[in-house]
Amino acid sequence: MTDRPKSSTRPSRSRTAPAKPAKPAESAPDKALAARAAAVDILDAALARRGGLDEALNAGAAGRLGPLDRAFARALVMATLRHLGPIDRALDGRLSRDPGGKVRNLLRLGAAQAFWLDTPDFAAVDTTVSLAPERMRGLVNAVLRGLLRDGPPPEDPESLAPAWLLARWRAAFGEAEALAVAALIAAEPATDLTPRGQADPAMVEGLEAVALPGGSLRTEKRGDITLWPGFADGAWWVQDAAAAIPARLLGVEPGQSAVDLCAAPGGKTFQLADAGAVVTALDRSAGRLRRVRDGLARMGLTAEVMSADAADWNDARRFDAVLLDAPCSATGTFRRQPDVLWNARPADIARLAQSQSRLLDAAAARTAPGGRLVYSVCSLEPEEGEAQVAAFLARHGDFALEPIAAGEGGSPAASLTANGCLRILPHHIEGGLDGFFIARFRRAA
Repeated sequence: MTDRPKSSTRPSRSRTAPAKPAKPAESAPDKALAARAAAVDILDAALARRGGLDEALNAGAAGRLGPLDRAFARALVMATLRHLGPIDRALDGRLSRDPGGKVRNLLRLGAAQAFWLDTPDFAAVDTTVSLAPERMRGLVNAVLRGLLRDGPPPEDPESLAPAWLLARWRAAFGEAEALAVAALIAAEPATDLTPRGQADPAMVEGLEAVALPGGSLRTEKRGDITLWPGFADGAWWVQDAAAAIPARLLGVEPGQSAVDLCAAPGGKTFQLADAGAVVTALDRSAGRLRRVRDGLARMGLTAEVMSADAADWNDARRFDAVLLDAPCSATGTFRRQPDVLWNARPADIARLAQSQSRLLDAAAARTAPGGRLVYSVCSLEPEEGEAQVAAFLARHGDFALEPIAAGEGGSPAASLTANGCLRILPHHIEGGLDGFFIARFRRAA
């Protein structure tokens, strides 16, 4: 469930305030240290808990940075997370004992600056040493200079993924496929967009985008998306190419009723509304639903938006089309959210699988006779995908799999399973996409 659009900014309104004494302008070295200090906080948050990265980018020290410095801090943290395995392996070769969380994170960020952000060696070392506790500055200086003498650490796929996850992927997909998945961890992804209606060729050219199967657009543009062609007109929204497939597979017709049971941040709801369905968007997070409402308003689309837990939703309606993009471990989203790999725990997968079973039962109750139900997760773990299908069919005799055709919805041919589901692996198209599992069911008429 990871069609997360990048955040947008809106102009604020303020009345004229009384003049205040001017503060001295911050010097360039001070700004450089402030951005790197914020990066330490962001990395701490990203590795401490799920969702910590997004929260930390807009709070605390990062929230006080200017746009360019915040962008640098984010880029530094993302580079560190994408190369965390090789960085830690190199650090372990230089450290006789673990220096502790903050100092280790400083060393990680210093290495990422030097090896992947093209920061001059002296700047990477000096700024990192300046941020270290005084008693640890000698160690930080020595370790970083030693790393620089050694050169960039090798980035073989086995070093990029947490060992326990790579072992799971080997068991699920085989050696070659598992290593191909892991090899993409270090790659910075392009930005995928879903156009509203038929994409205007002039807009596509202005976005420097290419069309992908199914209708998604892919661009290598960087920077503030609110300034890109078509944003202000609501002509598109940010959505990974894989995340756009489940809604397409519902095949809704104008006027049909559809419910998106875990709707935030809204990309799938926008797709269903754009196809002409009468859409109900449900999510248990009222805060996240604000993004859905804002997106609908920007795109000029209409949907009923409701805050409720889909598993306990007190509503008797049944729908022609039901979409359940369920909460999951999100291990398939590592290209855009590399922190998920280092936050995931085996116990999380089992706990989430139980929640997904309850949500699937609730989704079945919402499906009208003869209606379609599409289940998806942005997870690479079989317990959240293939195992859910088998268990669901055993519990619900009035549902059957409706096989997905090769290439349907823009799905990669390599992703089609023997029983007509989709197991999308991140390397299944050139340039990558999120890992997903998708199944489509039909209820007996």
